[in-house]
Amino acid sequence: MKKLVLFICFCGIYAYPQLNAQTQQWTPEEQLELFGYCEKGLLMKELGISEETANKIGQINYWATLQKLKIEANTNDTFATANEVNQEVLKKYKALSITGDRAKGLITRMNAPGCAITELRYLPQYDTLSKTQLVTAYKTKFRKKIVDQLGVNGRQADMIIDAEAWKQKEAFTVAQIPAADFNRIRKTVQLNNEFSKKLVLIDLTDAQKEQVIAFFIQNQL
Repeated sequence: MKKLVLFICFCGIYAYPQLNAQTQQWTPEEQLELFGYCEKGLLMKELGISEETANKIGQINYWATLQKLKIEANTNDTFATANEVNQEVLKKYKALSITGDRAKGLITRMNAPGCAITELRYLPQYDTLSKTQLVTAYKTKFRKKIVDQLGVNGRQADMIIDAEAWKQKEAFTVAQIPAADFNRIRKTVQLNNEFSKKLVLIDLTDAQKEQVIAFFIQNQL
């Protein structure tokens, strides 16, 4: 979980063209899984809560989603409006010692559409290049710039370039999955986690990891 939170911090403020449909309506089960990818780690950090408590918040949100869907379908025997559900949610949050503005804030973030780690970032114009060609092009144009701007040595620059080229080619494969298929989210998370691991192996500081992501957004072939 710590690595996941770190990765979100590394790339949360940057974006390539966003290829995942952020307005996609997922099933309650898929939304709960999305909570695990995004909100869970952030809430543990923001609220200083345990993983167990974060999981309970996820289950409360899942319950609320089911109730609201029943209201929309006019099949809910307990609640008549979404606001009534939200009031019950606040009670459930209170049982976890989450009250006031913090609790209300959680409701506004319920069923968030995604986060940095679920976003597929790649440049379609690179699709015609093999990974080897992409690495060569990157090195020719950007190797010295990476060394100078990021404060890394030549070996690290080469590893950074190889990692970015790998990510670009893998992203193309993931992009072939339809946006309405939740497997695209799962594969994107897996890809971004693998890329994060590659950056860790290069022995970069957290600031340098952020700079790597920003560099390839700002500098394209």
